[in-house]
Amino acid sequence: SKPRLRPTPQEKNSGSKCVISMHSSTTTIIQDPKNPEHTKTFIFDLAYWSHDGFQKDKDGVFISADPSSKFAGQRDVFHDLGRGILDSAWQGYNTTLLAYGQTGSGKSYSMIGFGANKGIIPNVCEELFHAIESREKNHEYQVTFSMLEIYNEQVRDLLSRTKKPGGLKVREDQQLGFYVDGLKSVPCENYAQIERLMEQGTKIRTTASTNMNASSSRSHMVITIQFKQVFLDRDLTKQSSINLVDLAGSERQKSSGSEGDRLREGSRVNLSLTNLGNVISALADAAMAKKVLHIPYRDSVLTKLLQSALGGNSRTALIAAISPADICYEETLSTLRYAERYGVNAGRPAPPASATGCVAPPSPARRLEARTAGSKARQLGGQERTTAERCAARPARKPSRFLLQERRMMRTVPHLLNVNEDPQLSGVLKHFIQAGSCDAGQAASNAIILRGLGISDKHASFTNLDGKVTVTPHGQCRVIVNGVPITTKTKLQHLDRIILGSSNAYLYVGFPAERGSEDLSRFDYDFFQLERAAAEGVSVDTLGALPRGGAKADPSVLAAFQDYVKLMPLAAEANQMSEELKKGLQMELKVKNLASSDSRGCDLQKEVMVKVTNRRTRQVWIWSKAKFINRKFLMEELYQRFLDGEDSHVAQEDDPFWDPVEVIHLGSAHVWLQSLAYCMKFEDQVEFLNCDGLEEAVLHIHIVPCSPTGQARGEDDVVIDPLELLGKRMDFQIRIVRCLGTKWLKEDAERGVQMGYRIYDLPNTLYTKPVWKIVNPQIEETIQFTALSASQEFLNYLQTNALIVDLWGLQEGCAELSCSKPDIIVTEEGHIMVDSKTISAVMDTGQTTSNQTPELYRKLVKLEEETELLRNINRVLREENVFLKESIQKTGSGQQGERPFKSWSAREMNQMCIQEASYDREFAKALKVFYQSMNVARGQFLKLRHYKPPEDDQMLRPFVHQQSQMLKDFGDLLESSLWKLKNDVALIVKKKRECLTHME
Repeated sequence: SKPRLRPTPQEKNSGSKCVISMHSSTTTIIQDPKNPEHTKTFIFDLAYWSHDGFQKDKDGVFISADPSSKFAGQRDVFHDLGRGILDSAWQGYNTTLLAYGQTGSGKSYSMIGFGANKGIIPNVCEELFHAIESREKNHEYQVTFSMLEIYNEQVRDLLSRTKKPGGLKVREDQQLGFYVDGLKSVPCENYAQIERLMEQGTKIRTTASTNMNASSSRSHMVITIQFKQVFLDRDLTKQSSINLVDLAGSERQKSSGSEGDRLREGSRVNLSLTNLGNVISALADAAMAKKVLHIPYRDSVLTKLLQSALGGNSRTALIAAISPADICYEETLSTLRYAERYGVNAGRPAPPASATGCVAPPSPARRLEARTAGSKARQLGGQERTTAERCAARPARKPSRFLLQERRMMRTVPHLLNVNEDPQLSGVLKHFIQAGSCDAGQAASNAIILRGLGISDKHASFTNLDGKVTVTPHGQCRVIVNGVPITTKTKLQHLDRIILGSSNAYLYVGFPAERGSEDLSRFDYDFFQLERAAAEGVSVDTLGALPRGGAKADPSVLAAFQDYVKLMPLAAEANQMSEELKKGLQMELKVKNLASSDSRGCDLQKEVMVKVTNRRTRQVWIWSKAKFINRKFLMEELYQRFLDGEDSHVAQEDDPFWDPVEVIHLGSAHVWLQSLAYCMKFEDQVEFLNCDGLEEAVLHIHIVPCSPTGQARGEDDVVIDPLELLGKRMDFQIRIVRCLGTKWLKEDAERGVQMGYRIYDLPNTLYTKPVWKIVNPQIEETIQFTALSASQEFLNYLQTNALIVDLWGLQEGCAELSCSKPDIIVTEEGHIMVDSKTISAVMDTGQTTSNQTPELYRKLVKLEEETELLRNINRVLREENVFLKESIQKTGSGQQGERPFKSWSAREMNQMCIQEASYDREFAKALKVFYQSMNVARGQFLKLRHYKPPEDDQMLRPFVHQQSQMLKDFGDLLESSLWKLKNDVALIVKKKRECLTHME
């Protein structure tokens, strides 16, 4: 089979950029995608590059394409790391190799490998037995193999088919140290036996993963090879423990933190990773002769089991596997810092990539070698060694009858191959669909026995009849084919993708006649999830991540899409657990566009959140990605207790399915403030848009320029240039009239709403009074704001920004929103002050509060008012001076046909001034009409922007027709508005010229 390529398909398809470079075998440089000039350099003992420069040899092994290539294959890594492990084992040292990194970055490829590209574990085992065969005959060698998994601090034996509730217990012995009670340790005589045991362990791990949805990315796998050398001629032994550990995905350590959550950090999955780092850090300090009081081995199951391997007579290496994709920048940087911080050495590449795009990640790392106390030797007590301990060289066994039969059936019978998040676990389970009909489900009587969330006793039926295979769901059981849920009998085609229940994913392999030489590896876990997301209407395109014209996609938006795809199966599992535990919660993924909270309306980063609804009470919560993952782990703990038959009841405050009722953000409305910059009144009905970009409600709002006493400004106060307001006092009122057609209130009449907004440099959000149980609530709240001396920054803000009004949903039992007002400055009239940087500086000294106005503040306000008056007087005098100067120049020039200024009568002067004022008013009116038209046009544009096509194909034609009409209306409005403005201005200019001609 072909190795899984990194990055994942969504990274490749979205055109991710490579941000990793290696300029030597020890140096790794990472580039910040948001600031390309910003780089960080890490120095390790070994750094491997496997991004490009490779080719396949005749056996399918990836090798360097040419002598100048930096590519490092599996044999290179084994030569550097694997042989060191073997040498240490022969010398009697305990050795440990740990693979750390983000899920999918190449840990499993490094440790186990794919197909012909064997990883460190099989190479170490194979080389160990080759070396044993060539050793002296008067020595005896004993090799035992064990394989376990640690999930949520529970230990599972991967060589035993019996599952013990709560897992195997870790016990402590004075001589043996920590050990797993009841763990199966199998003597092996050759590599073929170890290979079969690994295959058996992988199959059990896959089954366990499916049963509990505990994917391998959330569990640690530990393979331990006990290697004993018996020197018969000296009655001595050397015993070494080789521990090969594939750690849980490192992103779980960070992303499942309980930020913003009342409950403790989600599950104990992360405990092992954190404590492992603490142990290695302490060992590194001890090796550098630093004073270390305590090494916290006892803090987690993993560190307990690795105590003898990590400390004392041991040598340890860590492989840090990383992805080169820009959307994985934060996780990659975290991995490199982890490796650097704990002083660990040696690293491994992920599998090679295809020739296109930025694919397979390099995987640098470092190695920490703890100082050792020499070979461990002890005399034999003369006791008789059992047959199981002896290791006589025997020829490799032939494949079992069962394995031969399975291979024959795979060639001739249609079947299902499991697909797992961990590529090592994909293709391990095979369900054959024999001629006739067979049932699939939980019950032992089914021909195909399935486990896991959402699987019923009788879940579905498969029928193999007349050269075709069909699948039929039982009742309401969940069956998805090629991303689309089915409810009736459906014919299967070769390479169809099937999901049963919440997460049982299978690839259907059809009849031999249907098959070709296709590459099955491309139908991996990511393919299934991308297909499901597309069927739900979520793709890179729908999130707006791929701009037109070939421009590069925004990495932050691509990261949000990747989050959505990763969280999708987790949400399905959480919903199923909620159903089986009768919690009544429904979890739904939402993508929030942060542009909704940006006053310029820019497209900013998107983030994924989870909307949680109690179907019985209709209460709603919004959980962040981190909080959801945290809760998902806790749900799994509770659900496992339920499966084990234990009491799954918990107190309400400890229940991961419960939260106190909270206020919900329903949507945001953009009210553009440009009219204020021209001292014009604005009145409109603006849409509140929710996170889906759809209308949640309509806001009726007035923004009115006014006098200090609250008297609305008239048309005579309209300015042509906002600079005319510079340095002047500006007063205006924001009046929220009503909220119309609120969906939140239509869904449940017992709910309520509040609105909040904050303008310019106001330090706090202002909230309206709460209104309950009214679908179209009348708000009627007016607040007056004052800028004592309008700054250039404030005028720019008015011309380019919008007032963001947020709509909040209230639920019975939640706390209402209120404004904290100590930081708000008010005028003597009680108006809220904005554009008050100078005054804010005074307020920061602590000399005043909103309730007390000291003498210094009153003087400052008076000074601002006097300054404004002086500026006005100065401006009038300057304008009059310029006018007189021009008149004198005209008089002195004696131009023919012109009357001297002094010869004009008072009546003519008065008439000219009246005409000028009239023209200014007409021009202001024209501008006002134009700006109002532009506000309407802006609203139409926002509707067009968020107008989504229907899911029903039959409604597509009306949708296209309506969209065409909306585009035409939008274009007509723009054209007519511009035409009217040009006409009005031309008419004013014509009248003015005629007046001047008449006056002359």
